[in-house]
Parts: sequence; structure tokens; C-alpha cells
Amino acid sequence: MLTAIVAMQKEADALLSQADSVRESSLFGKKIFEGTAFGQTFALVLSGVGKTNAAAAAMLAVSALGAKKLLNFGLAGGIGDAAPLFGVLHVVRAVQCDFDLSEVNGTPKGTLNEYGTPYFALTAGASAFPSATLATGDKLTSSLADLPLLRALGADVRDMEGAAIAHVAHFTGVPLTAYKAISNRVGGSATEEYAALKERALDALAENMRTIFTEAADGGI
Repeated sequence: MLTAIVAMQKEADALLSQADSVRESSLFGKKIFEGTAFGQTFALVLSGVGKTNAAAAAMLAVSALGAKKLLNFGLAGGIGDAAPLFGVLHVVRAVQCDFDLSEVNGTPKGTLNEYGTPYFALTAGASAFPSATLATGDKLTSSLADLPLLRALGADVRDMEGAAIAHVAHFTGVPLTAYKAISNRVGGSATEEYAALKERALDALAENMRTIFTEAADGGI
């Protein structure tokens, strides 16, 4: 079964508002929704914001719900022209940009211990949306200080959950498909933009949900 991991209720509603026979339950403190959308059954785990929440929800989805395919969707900050406001991007690789062992073992920032690359690969088949590299870190900030690192990592979008879900998908062997709608630009007035523009980005997410859901359901194993 396809199982979505989504941080916030408003993001989850982009799918749930178009679903049928939705049932709500709770497991280990996480809300779980099950139903049918666009001809497919699904489960959705509402993770909460941040990497720890996201990783816990992904592991719950795999170990307790028996997920065979994972889907992550939600809002993210855009970096550069490849990620226009209110656009939807298909994430094909993800990196934890705030993980740093460079002073200990000389590996590039984002590279986990005993890993050879900073990046986790996601399902990267044909998509109606542009491909993107996602950087994930545990803060939402207006600071410009992170931009050089994000650009060095080749990141197009930044969020607070995706790469943590990709980490779990990697070591459990469950394929992950991810999509991000751009709610703000990273740096400068990011927090103000997010507050002012998030509803339009959520609308874009909902408008594209049939395509997102269908691609995710058809991908993986």
C-alpha cells in the first residue's frame, strides 16, 4: 500500500480533501488516515514538523503499517530559478544539509557517517514535474548564511523533513517518491513570504494532487 508521510495537517488536507471513506486513528502519538483517492487505497501518517518526527513517522509507516511505497509531499522553500513560487517539483535526491562531520573525518557536509555521498536517491522515473534536489534541515530561517552551502550541494528546494524520510527509505529498502510546492524563497524574507504565500502554495499542491498521487502509486515496486 502507498503510505504518505506529511508534516502538517494543511499539507495532508491537499490529499484528504479529495479522498473517500477516510478513517482516522492514532498510533504511537501519530495521527493516521486511511482511505481511497483517485482509485487507489492509501494510508497517511501525520508526522509533525522536523527531521526526528519525519524519521519516526517513516519507520512507523514501514514497520507498523507495512508500507510498500512511501510518498512525501508538502511545502518547501525555493532556491534559484528552477524553483518558482507555487511551482511543484519532483524530488529525485535529498541531503541533510545540517549534518556535519567534516571536522571529524573530512567528509563533505551532509555526508552521514560511513556513507560515501551526502545524497539519498529517491524514485526518479518519468514525471510531469521538473526534477529537483532537496536539502533538509531543522530550521526555517530568513538568514542568507545558508545559501552558499545549499548552492554547493546543488539544492533546488529546502524543507525540514524530506531527507530524513529518504534516510529511512534507504535503509529499509522501501521506495520513496516526493514532491514539493514552493511557498517562499530561501533567504531574505523567507519567513514573511511563507506566512503570506503558503495558502497559494497549498492550492497548487491540491490542484496537482491527482498527478502526484498517481505517479507515486505507479512508481516503486
